[in-house]
Amino acid sequence: MKRTAKILAGLSLLICQHINAQSTYKNPLPVEFGDPYVLQVKGDKYYMYGTGNAKNGFAAYSSADLVNWKNEGQVWHAGNKNGWSDSTAAWGGAYWAPEVYEYKGKYYIFYSAQWKENPTKELENFRIGVAVADHPTGPFTDLNTKPIFDPGYPVIDANVLFDKSGKIYLYYSRCCYKHAVKSEVATWAREKGWFNEIEESWVYGVELKPDFSGVIGEPVMLLRPPVKMSDKQAEWESRSVTSKEVNRRWTEGSVIFKKGDIYYMMYSANYFGGKNYAVGYATSKSPLGPFKKAANNPVLQKNGGIVTGTGHNSITYSPDGKEMFCVYHARTSATGDKRVVFIDKMKILKDGKLIVEGPTTTPQAIPAK
Repeated sequence: MKRTAKILAGLSLLICQHINAQSTYKNPLPVEFGDPYVLQVKGDKYYMYGTGNAKNGFAAYSSADLVNWKNEGQVWHAGNKNGWSDSTAAWGGAYWAPEVYEYKGKYYIFYSAQWKENPTKELENFRIGVAVADHPTGPFTDLNTKPIFDPGYPVIDANVLFDKSGKIYLYYSRCCYKHAVKSEVATWAREKGWFNEIEESWVYGVELKPDFSGVIGEPVMLLRPPVKMSDKQAEWESRSVTSKEVNRRWTEGSVIFKKGDIYYMMYSANYFGGKNYAVGYATSKSPLGPFKKAANNPVLQKNGGIVTGTGHNSITYSPDGKEMFCVYHARTSATGDKRVVFIDKMKILKDGKLIVEGPTTTPQAIPAK
């Protein structure tokens, strides 16, 4: 009887441990992605895409609960029959920031890469492409043998809004490359003898053609770093410069969504490879602005040195649809330079203020089913 009692007690302990293990999770998740993007497929599961974990392309992970992820392997390869990129270019072809959307029964992956058409041999010749597949795990094939459009400067970080109006909008970041901008921060840095000029990246939006074959009209500049140092956003958005890290200020990694009648655009600032990478947001009543940056920025940033480099987020919802989550990459003192995935709750308060409850590294409740 004592033996049976011990066995039952042991089983009970294991069951309790299992239940406890399934009721909480801890950041970071065991996924080494930069720029993570999560697609929720109704009646199926979640799929995560990101930068890294693939050669000349993109990989995907799947999950039923946003916590336990299965590697689905590579889903898009630069060598597909319509591939337009240059895998021999700098940064291994720069296959960055994939986002996948379900649209009319198909799945479309928007991504950044180095364009092989490069007569002036630019170091940064990034453009945005789109590929299609029948399944979230691919294989994806490019719609065309060229990028969606050529604005005449390098662009990255595609994000797409399927608006209730029926229109589709593409958002992207114009790269800092050869984009020196006058500002009080630039003057300050030059007077200190740190940098001769400061290059900036800006977020733009433009309407997409319904078949994704190009854009409609001219892109509209929506977000940029502050010009004046007295601007309340200038301190946190200029840390890469004011810490003497690099002569660039970024506005990138935008993600837009609508809550009520307000469009929220989250964005990342500072050097993605440094400790000061952080997230803010802006709001507008129109998909193409004007956008007003929030007073409570940044809403996600380093925390005491344990977690740094928090940025390039996407958003998703719990299986029951009631909880909103911010999915982003960061670094920790344990993971070093590797970018790993974090998922933390975020909320829109009654007054419209957006908050992210992170970064966390302590046990958190698993997303509600």
